[in-house]
Amino acid sequence: MNFEGRTVLVTGSNRGIGKGLVEGLLKRGAARIYATARDIASLPDFGDPRVIALALDVTDQAQVDAAAAVAGDIDLLINNAGVIAYSTTLDGSMEEFRHVMEVNHWGTLRMMRAFVPILEGKPGAALVNVASITSLQGAPFHSGYSASKAAVYSITQSVRIELAKRGVAVHAVMPGPIDTEMAKGLPFDSADLGATIEEILDQLGDDVLEVLPDDFSREMFALWREDHWQANTIAYDGFHGAA
Repeated sequence: MNFEGRTVLVTGSNRGIGKGLVEGLLKRGAARIYATARDIASLPDFGDPRVIALALDVTDQAQVDAAAAVAGDIDLLINNAGVIAYSTTLDGSMEEFRHVMEVNHWGTLRMMRAFVPILEGKPGAALVNVASITSLQGAPFHSGYSASKAAVYSITQSVRIELAKRGVAVHAVMPGPIDTEMAKGLPFDSADLGATIEEILDQLGDDVLEVLPDDFSREMFALWREDHWQANTIAYDGFHGAA
């Protein structure tokens, strides 16, 4: 994937990975970037006329449709918007579980359905869904988040098959804990945000379909692939270490 001259939409651009991706794409020559956030006032000043601020709540179908009407020129969609909730399977509120699933899973699905018709037919069109290494190995201290990201990863794999003959490449990004506001409550060391962004873009540039951008995600993936019970033990230890 070449980022030079790309027209991109990044959801959840106001902080963390989303903000970092906008900044990284600018450095790599993107022609236009729609930077979105639920509250447009929360978007930083990227200081570049190539960035177009766009209000977008991925849980609101009307706003998703409006964004598709405005950003009909994109050839790269990055679904990054997400929320986290620190609660266990048995003790977390049902409302909290529903909200996390609504944003992370259903929001991603809404965006794909609205924008795939726009991506189709564009040379080199691509779709990137930001999932999580917890897509594979659930973490008990944010059980609902893990479930929502597992759903994101599952629909990413499915849509990759659906779009294989329709000219749209589909990638999953599966980070571990990254040094962002979202990861402050995690009982693991967090990877540097800037280095993680560079690794994400490097791997996407090399057309890697399953992007593992940090040491933790790569180690957990290797453990999960070899012996998922060992990966489960690490999650168990992290849970009790956080207690």
